[in-house]
Formats: sequence, structure tokens, C-alpha cells
Amino acid sequence: MKKQFLTIRWGTKYGPDYLNRLYGMIARHTTPPFEVYCLTDSTEDVRPEVTCLPLPEMGCEMPTGTHGIWGKSRLWRPDIGLTGPVLFLDLDLVITGSLDPFFEQGDADEVILARNPNTPFERLGQTSIFRFPVGKLAPLRERFLANPQGIADAYRFEQRFVSRNAPGGISFWPRRWVALFKWDCVPVFPMNYLRAPRLAEGTRVVLFPGSLNPPDAIAGRWTRRHRHTTPLEHLADVIRGDGPERRFALLRHYLRPSPWIAEHWKA
Repeated sequence: MKKQFLTIRWGTKYGPDYLNRLYGMIARHTTPPFEVYCLTDSTEDVRPEVTCLPLPEMGCEMPTGTHGIWGKSRLWRPDIGLTGPVLFLDLDLVITGSLDPFFEQGDADEVILARNPNTPFERLGQTSIFRFPVGKLAPLRERFLANPQGIADAYRFEQRFVSRNAPGGISFWPRRWVALFKWDCVPVFPMNYLRAPRLAEGTRVVLFPGSLNPPDAIAGRWTRRHRHTTPLEHLADVIRGDGPERRFALLRHYLRPSPWIAEHWKA
């Protein structure tokens, strides 16, 4: 199977440094030949090894009041400038092992996702890393364009819409290949105060869904709004928190620095 990587970038949330780091990680963990493509609205400062393709139009107004990244619906278009299977990667993930097996797993016509452990009783995939044949998800785009806000309200997350409606169904990567940083690397409370996050053996890709990103994990803060503190300083922040719910969330969200992420997350 031809090794084609695809990512998407629009707006200012992720600068070109994220894309350049992603290419560097792919290059270190993939046996050539391979190609890396990015659908983007800006090519400024992007390393030349990345082939930038024009960011396709949404074709509708972006849904509001939803947690889903519905801008990724552009990936479902059949006319993005590529053919055949592509392995999509989010810009904010960290690659820690060989990516070759992601092109060897299953059939070329399959839609394969990382499994979302947040809802263990739901067959829900993560679109942070998923492989699909270009054009196969076009029926999802047609359905979405017919009622974008209604679809977003009903499914909340675009990955749930893909999981439930991909033609021919979906399958999942082997569980050990993909780790969610918050679930699989950070020790369970209260051990997160005593031990730093660890990389599980066999992990090839670490995902960072939500607001916690690699720079935060490296520094030892839950989000960019938080500061890195010692355990005692963090507990003092908890006491000063606003209301019991806020205090409980802050109590659980303590993170020691993860310098091992910096060893992988580089161009």
C-alpha cells in the first residue's frame, strides 16, 4: 500500500512549527518511500518536504455550540487532490514508534480509527489518526451539508458521525498502538502527584484530544491557562478555586513534566 500521510491546518491555532514537527516525526518513523500532504490555507514557513494542497471549502456555515471539529468534514470530499488510502494525522499528536504497520493493517478499502476509551460501551473511534480511501466518506459529506447544524447537534463530535455512518462500517487499530495521553500515560489520581506520565510499551502514537497539548505536557501543566507548580503549590490553587466543582476538577488535573515527549516531538 502506498504510504500517503494527510493532515489539515487552518486558522492560527497551530502554527507551521506543528506541521514541521509532524513531518519530522513521520520521517523518523516511516520506511521510505512516503509522501506527506497538508490541506491548508497558509504555506508560510512550511518545510519544503510537505506538499501543501489548497484548503477545500466547507460548503456550509460552521456549526456552532458543538465540541466537534467539524472543519475536518473537508476530508470527506472526493476532490482533495489525492486518490487511494491516506493515513490522516492530527497536528498535535506525538509519534513514538514505527508507522509502517498502519499501512499494513486491514484492507485498502477499510476505514480504520483509533478507539475512543472515554465511552467504553460505545463503538466510537478517534479521528486523530485514521485511515480511509479518499472519496469513500463522500456520502457523509452530502448528508452533513444537507443539515450541518442538525448533524452537529445530534452527534456532537464529527468522529461519532464518522464512526456510526462510514460506508461499510469501521474497524480499529490494535489497542496498544495508540495511547491517549490523559488516559494511558498520566497516572490515575492521586498517583499523578507522585509520578510523571509514562509511555506504555508498544505505543506508536500518543494522542492529545481536548485542550491538553504536547507543550503543556512537556512543561507539566494541564492547559495553557494553568502554570506548572509543585504539588503543594497546586493544592494551594485548589483551595483558592471557585466553587466545589471547579476545585474537584483542578484537584484531579495535576501534571508532572513529561520530558520524554520533547525527545519525540521535534522537527
